[in-house]
Amino acid sequence: MRAAILHQPAPIESAPLRIENLPIPIPGSGEVLLRIEACGVCRTDLHIVAGELPPRLSPIIPGHQIVGRIERLGGALSPGTPKIGSRVGVSWMASVDGTCPLCLKGSENLCDHPEFTGYTVNGGYADYTIARADFCIPLPEDRPAESLAPLLCAGIIGFRSLRVAGCQPGERIGLFGFGASAHLAVEVLKHWGCEIYVATRGESHQRFARKLGATWVGEATDRPPVPLDRAVTFAPSGDVVIAALGSLRKGGIVAINAIHLDRIPQFDYDTLLWGERQIRSVTNMTRADARDFVALATEIDIKPRTTLFPLTRVNDALAAVDHDSIDGAAVVMGQRDS
Repeated sequence: MRAAILHQPAPIESAPLRIENLPIPIPGSGEVLLRIEACGVCRTDLHIVAGELPPRLSPIIPGHQIVGRIERLGGALSPGTPKIGSRVGVSWMASVDGTCPLCLKGSENLCDHPEFTGYTVNGGYADYTIARADFCIPLPEDRPAESLAPLLCAGIIGFRSLRVAGCQPGERIGLFGFGASAHLAVEVLKHWGCEIYVATRGESHQRFARKLGATWVGEATDRPPVPLDRAVTFAPSGDVVIAALGSLRKGGIVAINAIHLDRIPQFDYDTLLWGERQIRSVTNMTRADARDFVALATEIDIKPRTTLFPLTRVNDALAAVDHDSIDGAAVVMGQRDS
């Protein structure tokens, strides 16, 4: 099979992923083999490839927004495992131990011993991959694979970010940064009847936000014209976090949707945080988040904006996300049904 392999972290501009031929992996106990139809590109992939996240497995096949079909079953599978031929998704959380105190409390996203798809185990920039069966997400059959792939991390983590921020129907919500995750969060907020305020760099992203129905659109650190009830930051910038915090009403919440943040600069407590404003981080997602979001996305017919790349151009896909040169999500296409 073909696979895009990272042997050594390097700048995106150096095209660090190499297409190589590998044997098709064999699923072990509790695992399934997937033939990959599509894999979305996430900013976390950029952090992994560029070495902003410390390497955990080398070499590694990145990619964690996988749409695939089950080709082979391993042993010791539970009765509810999808059958051969079923379409499923795989997201960032590859597995958890299920026994640590946080897992036992229902917070598997904070597991003490997690595995991450495309980071600690091989991911989806390939023709095939293996996945833990109980972490496969059933997907609808009547939608293109490229429309489903961005839902599996950008969509799920954006949805969890709205939950962490405590968003309620009808509130004023700020989105700071407007890439793959934010443009899907807009559809959820519209469904909830919220007013949506978008601060983002780049004229094309600003036009895209207006086209999707944002109430107000400004530059990356602009303050919206009204106090916000909640805000979610998608840009990995501490300056953006401070801008979002400065936009809140008393009692408002900022949720930081970033696995890596450059820094948070010094700020004035009396004017920005006092008044029971809160800053919360968003860490991974749970299988419940995944099931709930896929169900909602199907119900309200979310259609991500996508730009498609063949596996042989996976480095171009990473560069497009890194340079903010596309609206919506980049998707690397795998094998299709014959």
